[in-house]
Amino acid sequence: MRKDEHYVIGADFGSDSVRVVVLDAADGRVAGQHVSYYPRWKKGLYCEPRENRFRQHPLDYTESLSEAVVAAVKAADEWRAANGGRGPVSGLVRAISVDTTGSTPVLADGAGVPLALSPAFAEDPDAMFVLWKDHTAIAEAEEINNLCRTWGGTDYTKYIGGVYSSEWFWAKLLHVTRGNRRVAEAAKTAVEHCDWIVAALTGTEAPSSIKRGRCAAGHKLMWHAEWGGYPPADFFARLDPKLAEIRDSLGGATWTADVPAGTLTQAWSRRLGLPESVIVCVGAYDAHIGAVGGNAAPGVLVKSIGTSTCDVIIGPRPKPGTAERLVPGICGQVDGSVVAGWIGYEAGQSAYGDYYAWFRNLLSWPLRNLAAIDLSLGGVDLSLAEKSLLRALEAAAERVEPSASSPVALDWVNGRRTPFSNQNLKAAIAGIDLGTDAPILMRALLESTAFGARAIIECLEAGGIHIERIMAIGGVARKSVLGMQILADVTNRVIEVTAGDQSCAIGGAIFAATAAGLYPDVFSAQKALCAGTERVHRPDPKRVAIYDGLYGRYRRLGDFIEGETK
Repeated sequence: MRKDEHYVIGADFGSDSVRVVVLDAADGRVAGQHVSYYPRWKKGLYCEPRENRFRQHPLDYTESLSEAVVAAVKAADEWRAANGGRGPVSGLVRAISVDTTGSTPVLADGAGVPLALSPAFAEDPDAMFVLWKDHTAIAEAEEINNLCRTWGGTDYTKYIGGVYSSEWFWAKLLHVTRGNRRVAEAAKTAVEHCDWIVAALTGTEAPSSIKRGRCAAGHKLMWHAEWGGYPPADFFARLDPKLAEIRDSLGGATWTADVPAGTLTQAWSRRLGLPESVIVCVGAYDAHIGAVGGNAAPGVLVKSIGTSTCDVIIGPRPKPGTAERLVPGICGQVDGSVVAGWIGYEAGQSAYGDYYAWFRNLLSWPLRNLAAIDLSLGGVDLSLAEKSLLRALEAAAERVEPSASSPVALDWVNGRRTPFSNQNLKAAIAGIDLGTDAPILMRALLESTAFGARAIIECLEAGGIHIERIMAIGGVARKSVLGMQILADVTNRVIEVTAGDQSCAIGGAIFAATAAGLYPDVFSAQKALCAGTERVHRPDPKRVAIYDGLYGRYRRLGDFIEGETK
């Protein structure tokens, strides 16, 4: 055994599952990993997609985390034994970092416990976590935007791109508390998933004890040092007195993700099989932690590409006496939201892989429904057929050559996040004729998400953000070779895809190693622990020219659809 042998854990809560990795803190080798799927979410409980309502029970998070950590540490024990080590890895774990999707808030009682964990609210979706892609609060978001523009004080959206989104904390809470007074009366505070899971692990759930992360607070809760924290209670009271009450429960301080929030409670120590001395870092959002795992650096745009995308880049703080330059249309610019001491800039698309999944489900409808009534199809594995469908569509789409007359699609199937959030917007497809088949449409959807990515790059650069390199992380980036090549051709940029499946969890391990004092700062830990580049996509000059023309059609189609949308 090395005298300096240490291990760190990164836990990445995604939309469907939690992914846990155990890393050797010396060199970043993955000693063990495990993915656990949320059991209730998998059954579709508490959600109504037709109403854009997506809720998750807190037990899905705690049960899946326990399962994933125990399994990942067991795998690490086997890995260590195979490499000549003796004894369990658990005793050598120094710290754990947690990231989650966001904004994913929950209403909680006076002790900071989510209402859904009490028998009275155990089956009430409004007492559960409101997932990032829940868009039931569109009207409430617009109320917040109107108030920011008209109330006569500071515009509290100026550091979040100028628009407050229905995907974010205050809009969701306003919608839920107005629509369910029973829940509203029981709620004394609210907490983001990334902050609550850390508070639960460390036994600091009381609202006054929670170390709320700078990442969530700055990007989604309108926290900023310029106005001393959150907007004043009077601002929220004009929307609803309940919001003012919740605001006052949050405190004023926020912390960056390299700061220890505490150590494991005795109960969680036993549950995870780890020492109570294990440090738990302040929580943050998956894309921001993942950006660090994807080699975030000044000038490097990290695109986390999965069901949706989150694009993150860091830049220097303004010089003393100089005002911070505002970037209109993005999802926030926050000092320390990614790396302490640097401004983190966030943008993204509300659907990426979700768009492809929608198309797969559309094409699979006859198969699923015919099987229900045709006994001769009883032996068909429908889940396997659906999983292979996207691969087959992409393979066929690769043989489709783009042209000036190709169909053009908008990627707004789940609204638009950036530039300028607008969740009222819908997708559209133009240029279809009788010769349009499924592979052609599949390619149009791949191109549409790349067009949306190009619009984000142009938005960032128009705001003065210099982009030298683009790194792609996440499941879609690694699986869709054609999608990443189209992204390179549409943006006329080299796209580097990181090695390894778990950039977010690896990013978490980087923060854990820093918080444990194993490295002096995040960049030093990043250099030692990050995975390398798996493949590089370079733009094809011939297709770049074609896509320039199609991108112009995409923008004009978007202008038309937006003009027709109330």
